[in-house]
Amino acid sequence: MTGTLDRGPARADILQSLSGLLLVLFIWGHMFFESSILLGKDAMYWVTKMFEGEPLFGKPYPLLVSAVAAVIFVIIAVHAFLALRKFPGSYRQYHKFSAHRSAIRHQDTTLWYVQVLTGFALFFLASAHLLMVFLQPDNIGPYASSDRIWSGRFWLLYAPLLVVVHLHAGIGAYRLALKWAPIPAASAKRVRRRLKLAMWGIIVFFVCLGSASLATYMVIGRDHAPHAGERYVPSWELAPAGG
Repeated sequence: MTGTLDRGPARADILQSLSGLLLVLFIWGHMFFESSILLGKDAMYWVTKMFEGEPLFGKPYPLLVSAVAAVIFVIIAVHAFLALRKFPGSYRQYHKFSAHRSAIRHQDTTLWYVQVLTGFALFFLASAHLLMVFLQPDNIGPYASSDRIWSGRFWLLYAPLLVVVHLHAGIGAYRLALKWAPIPAASAKRVRRRLKLAMWGIIVFFVCLGSASLATYMVIGRDHAPHAGERYVPSWELAPAGG
């Protein structure tokens, strides 16, 4: 009598990879949009209104931002639930894994462990950020975001989130490439080495981009602190002088 093949774990693995890929793409795209502040306040304001649907609907709908935050949170929850299958489930399992990692000193095993730690941290850091976006979708903009970061001291959340999320995303992208890309066995070591170099290059790039953006928001928030709460008016909406 032949047993039935259980496809559940394979399907869960595919779903974990797909949800992880979606989150990586979202994180990288989100970082580019956030860094629009480096191009000026008007550029960041335009990006904000774009996500609120103003170019399409004629007026902003901040609830669209809340909807995106809710969808991303659901994807994170699904991804985390599926990833928990592979985490050590007890102190004994963790102790065995830790001893194994120390003994073999394998870089990819260490990277997986970093993903576990960063994933655990993201459960709290990313959830706090998404909750704020979900509840206050209209509190985003050149001044609103800068006031929150500086006067509201949210830089204490965003600084560690910046490092943790890009470590997690970069390592995750590297591991996805190794897992699903058709890599010939003969060139596996060379490809792995190049992928790892690309991984660190991407991580450093996004951390530097994010740090520059965060520093810019902090400077704007510091300068705007006496008028915290005042909303930004773009240059194209200002009345011409003496009109």
